[in-house]
Amino acid sequence: METTAIDMQANNEAIVIRLAGDSGDGVQLMGTQFVASTAAAGSDFATFPDYPAEIRAPAGTTFGVSAYQINLGAGPITTAGDAPQVLVAFNPAALKVSLPLIARNALIVVNTDTFSKRNLSKAGYDEDPLQSGELDRFQVVAIDLSRLTLEAVSEFGLSKSDAGRCKNFYALGVLLWMFGRDLETIERWVEQRFKKSDLLKAANLAALRAGNAYGETAELAAAVPQYRVATATFEPGEYRGIRGSDALAFGLAAAAELANRTLMFCSYPITPASPLLHRLAQLGELGVGVFQAEDEIAAVCAAIGASYAGAIGVTSSSGPGIALKTEAIGLAINAELPLVIVNSQRGGPSTGLPTKTEQSDLYQAVYGRNADAPIPVIAARQPGDCFDVAIEAVRIAVRHMTPVMLLSDGYLANAAEPWQMPNMADYAPITSTPYVRDDAAADGASAAFRRNPETLGRAWIVPGQADAMYRVGGLEKDIATGNISYDAENHAQMSQLRADKVDAVADFIPEQSVEVGGTSGRLAVVGWGSTYGSIFQAVRGRASRGVSHIHIRYLAPLPKNLGALLAQFDRVLIPEMNMGQLATLLRDKLGVDVESLTKVTGQPFMVTELEAAIDDVLAAIGAQHVGTQNERT
Repeated sequence: METTAIDMQANNEAIVIRLAGDSGDGVQLMGTQFVASTAAAGSDFATFPDYPAEIRAPAGTTFGVSAYQINLGAGPITTAGDAPQVLVAFNPAALKVSLPLIARNALIVVNTDTFSKRNLSKAGYDEDPLQSGELDRFQVVAIDLSRLTLEAVSEFGLSKSDAGRCKNFYALGVLLWMFGRDLETIERWVEQRFKKSDLLKAANLAALRAGNAYGETAELAAAVPQYRVATATFEPGEYRGIRGSDALAFGLAAAAELANRTLMFCSYPITPASPLLHRLAQLGELGVGVFQAEDEIAAVCAAIGASYAGAIGVTSSSGPGIALKTEAIGLAINAELPLVIVNSQRGGPSTGLPTKTEQSDLYQAVYGRNADAPIPVIAARQPGDCFDVAIEAVRIAVRHMTPVMLLSDGYLANAAEPWQMPNMADYAPITSTPYVRDDAAADGASAAFRRNPETLGRAWIVPGQADAMYRVGGLEKDIATGNISYDAENHAQMSQLRADKVDAVADFIPEQSVEVGGTSGRLAVVGWGSTYGSIFQAVRGRASRGVSHIHIRYLAPLPKNLGALLAQFDRVLIPEMNMGQLATLLRDKLGVDVESLTKVTGQPFMVTELEAAIDDVLAAIGAQHVGTQNERT
């Protein structure tokens, strides 16, 4: 039976797909492989893996649902999308969790084999939604996925449990048919992934091909249209799909090459920071050293030791772990040693929402240490941007000889997008203040703490360096010699020096630019971190109404022109996934009047949420303008 292909790009549309099931259903693997086929087909895309907070939640329960969302089209695609138009639900719990999120009239593919009375009860259903009429407003395609998978792999003699694990590849085959994707990319991956087991390789390939063939049958073809997604237009170059954690790892390794030093990454596993540890552990051929410590404090202290020895010391965690590292970060500040601290933010406080995303550690990054102990803070905005931000963090740390906080979050760490492979010849080398021997000081102290007048960074002297022995530690030191000092005036000078060192970073960073819109107007929508994609899309259609998008990478110190730039707008709106931390920071540092739009649900902003908020502010500006005109009249 012939089907009609739906052209999702006739009006430059994109299509959003959500895959959902138990954490053991292989949803994340299915999603990443569908993205691989999407990248091979030349479409733009953005993804959002949404993990359950429970490591092993009871199967079939709503709090054990794992989901993977993909937004694909001709672009520009900067978010994983708002309301999915296609849902693949592996069980009733996945359906129940996903229904409030998907678009009206969405296509729902359900695995009917799991809709037993027991599973319906565990998901909180009193009656079967496939029979109750609850899904009448959707286009539902019911597939006996588990049974069909068992039939497809029956010839291989697998146990029922092992055979059932192939169902994600069967579903992937169906999905690839729906979107006209070629199987070759996935087949190559399966052959490589299961190269040590011919049996599992053959079974998964059979399930994949059977699912794809099922899509071509008259029964399914009559119910499901095929989607035609146009290819995107990219700048010439070599591209790959990349997650934020991978881009961070590559950026840190590249920074070490630019600095001609060894990278030493010291960390302790914690969600959602662990993928960075896992990725860097695979880069030993690039000279990357990885140390998994017994706890957070040991990890940061080991990284400081690596920096003292002349390596690029890096540590990472999320909010709770950063709190434990705080005293040691103060040591690195006092000792004037370069250190990069990667904070992959998550919902909090305490263990909070460990697998959900938030931007709630900005206060901690900028203000969260004892005494007056400022450090530079920068934030990545997209998965691919993590590469450049990692290099910039290392550059600042080495140039100014100071710890630097790099803010990522759970969304950025796990999300993926197309990334143009960089030309490393375009990146300047990373250098520190050179050591100049001082014959007047036999112990090298005067030379060790002679600071560059522009960067205030001292020389990076390593143990064993000839004629350069010096004292270093956590006690306050003499500003000139580094010797321990309890002098009151000297402490005041050192406190000012540490503040001035961070302020000096502003002399080396670019002025704040505008992402969308003009440099003046009715409303500036200001963001930081992973809100970039949603704000970009929301403002893009409103730039002609005097709305601009400003996104801040450098949070401490702020760009020198930021205050003057914001003053050119009638109103400033700050959307962020916390209770208003950037709003507080800008009021504190710049004295600007801002409006805060907050979200702390563990989920990213939807574009429609931001569009509604922007329209409300524009309406208020219009009403205020009319009122002012009436008063003048």
